[in-house]
Amino acid sequence: MNGWLAEKKITPFPFQQQAWENIAKGKSGIVNAPTGSGKTYSVFLGALIQFINEHPKNYLTKKNNGLQLLWITPLRALAKDIGRAMEEAISQLGMQWQVGMRNGDTAPNERARQKRNMPEILIITPESLHLLLAQKNHADNFKKLRIIAVDEWHELLGSKRAVQVELAITRLVAIKKAGKGEGVTHPSMVNSQWSMVNSLCVWGISATIGNLEEARQVLMAPLRQEGIIIRANIYKKIAIHPVMPEEIEKYPWAGHLGLKLADKVLPILEKNQTTLIFINTRGMSERWYQQLLLLEPELSGAIALHHGSIEQELRQWVEDALHTGVLTAVVCTSSLDLGVDFRPVETVIQVGSPKGVARFLQRAGRSGHRPDAESVIYFLPTHSLELIEVAALREAVEESFIESRVPFTLCFDVLLQYMSTLAVGDGFIPDELFEEVKTSFCFAELTREEWNQLLQFLTQGGVALAQYDDYKKIDIIDGLYKITSRRMAMRHRMHIGTIVSSPMLKVKFLSGGYIGHIEEYFISRLNPGDVFTLAGRNLEFVGIKDMTALVKKSNATKSIVPSWDGGRMPLSANLGFMLRKKLSDAHSATAKKDPELHALKPLFALQEKLSHVPKENELLIEHIETKDGFHLFVYPFEGRLVHEAMAALLAYRISRIIPISFSLAMNDYGFELLSDQPIPLD
Repeated sequence: MNGWLAEKKITPFPFQQQAWENIAKGKSGIVNAPTGSGKTYSVFLGALIQFINEHPKNYLTKKNNGLQLLWITPLRALAKDIGRAMEEAISQLGMQWQVGMRNGDTAPNERARQKRNMPEILIITPESLHLLLAQKNHADNFKKLRIIAVDEWHELLGSKRAVQVELAITRLVAIKKAGKGEGVTHPSMVNSQWSMVNSLCVWGISATIGNLEEARQVLMAPLRQEGIIIRANIYKKIAIHPVMPEEIEKYPWAGHLGLKLADKVLPILEKNQTTLIFINTRGMSERWYQQLLLLEPELSGAIALHHGSIEQELRQWVEDALHTGVLTAVVCTSSLDLGVDFRPVETVIQVGSPKGVARFLQRAGRSGHRPDAESVIYFLPTHSLELIEVAALREAVEESFIESRVPFTLCFDVLLQYMSTLAVGDGFIPDELFEEVKTSFCFAELTREEWNQLLQFLTQGGVALAQYDDYKKIDIIDGLYKITSRRMAMRHRMHIGTIVSSPMLKVKFLSGGYIGHIEEYFISRLNPGDVFTLAGRNLEFVGIKDMTALVKKSNATKSIVPSWDGGRMPLSANLGFMLRKKLSDAHSATAKKDPELHALKPLFALQEKLSHVPKENELLIEHIETKDGFHLFVYPFEGRLVHEAMAALLAYRISRIIPISFSLAMNDYGFELLSDQPIPLD
């Protein structure tokens, strides 16, 4: 290994060497390092070193070693990039290891090949891992597994997908403890000692996160180990540049897509080899792609679009083109947020608020994706208030004021799905599964009463649904809980996952060839002949056949931009705190230090004249009467989700004082109560 690193002229960082040493000893933990600093190699090469140490004489010739390293990744876009890097290293080392991938894009013949002979490394999403657990004799797939690596753990934590990962780890740990997997169909069938040689290591790979200790605790819980935290002592330089409007007074206060500043993007594209333009929503990315081509037609062929609703083959082409550096720019959404190593990318442009400090750092790290390189990010505000966010983000980055990701607990919907997953496969014995599940962080406080209610729901439909056969999913056969209905098993496999979305339709040309996916509610509003935009193309809607939207190319100059549910991200508490701080700074002489606050001086003066610019310890409440009724505006700057709850609570409290009804509205900065009668403020 040292010879290969020397040949590649790679000097390992101390944190990488520390990880390799601990993996070789069979220990578990979490690697914390900035984006682009070599986190992947810290665990991947550790697995190779462990194998070489255990097979010093035949590591170059030993084939068909079974699954050694399970690499869990949150995004399909990460899989091919990580796999490419792994295959290159393995080939240059002369080892016989195979790298496989398993996600929603994996072809059926590849899945069948994996079932017959697992590769040494399998890169997989949480959903696909649970599909593996839904197979009969699934323990055979993991009988030689040595290391579980959870990539981008900071991104998964605080979501139901993290709970999926926790439950999967509890199962894999139980399989290894029960009998090291050899010929085992269920952990309860074999009882043997768990030796160090056959133990299972779990490693999290995380960029910056506010609650790293808790992140480690969640991941290590099934192992009943403390685990270690390996921190990289690497400072990543980030250059933050605001894109300022010419006349701040004429720039909108709220709303809009930032298209007024689109012409200012062109000079940035010209002076950089490749630029990623991050847009928060898919619909907005379609608009920006079209606008840039309208402003500069010569970009045709040099600019591309990438988001989750574009057909996988086209997305793959864009990612490959980014690697080779043939594209000038890619307009993208969070589909390119994580881990993908596009070396040609020199600059990132963030259009609109990133809604959080961690996400801003993550996207900035897509440029200069090397340990010694500076990351460069331009912030293009879509309205004037977002200019304050530029100043807030800059200070948050300087102070490393990063959001924590609060882990979920007692997430019963995910647990019910997991129990059904095991029932589809080999089945489960309730008492044993209860003890297994309780080793996870999420379900450590699960009670017997709650567990019995879950079992009753799956076997009888619970109290409310007991009369409906569809809710009696699981049969009990000699104490083994199992789904015997093929129809029920197929339905469950089709719906595994925790990502909630509207029903999707494929979009296909009449002449053949798929373009992507669109939500049913959007297509249902179109009439034949209507033109809409998808994947940067204008398409004429023809009709729907077999859950597929049929289209043909259109030369129309105007088109409808699709909208997708779930595209709005709430402002984080950390960014909201810094935002209030910067508004407070507008009152002081320090405002001159921030070019954004200085540029906003005319708007602050107007706001102070009409109302008030709130200080850090103040809550601004405004009330006016218009032809629409009586308005009450409250500005906590806590994000859309918090404001939704606050608005409902305040409306309820006021309605307890006097009979009154309200219409509610909210955004990331505040919320509004609207009534047709005066609102009491005393």
